[in-house]
Amino acid sequence: MVFAAKVNAPDYAPKDKHPTIFRTFDSLQPGEIMELSNDHDPRPLQYQFMMERGNAFTWEYLEQGPEVWRVAIGKK
Repeated sequence: MVFAAKVNAPDYAPKDKHPTIFRTFDSLQPGEIMELSNDHDPRPLQYQFMMERGNAFTWEYLEQGPEVWRVAIGKK
């Protein structure tokens, strides 16, 4: 899997995490995929994507803890 962008969420202040992730996602071209790495399950972020981006994304867990979660988020 080739990633057009990568975001390591723990690198950002809590208030900047979701805006950075959405800004990165929005910069993707259709068909591109970003990798999100986090130190906890980003399930609440997935729900936010569902509310704010509807069916415009794909979500695939690549790694599910216990210390690192990695998700491939694709732009349709």
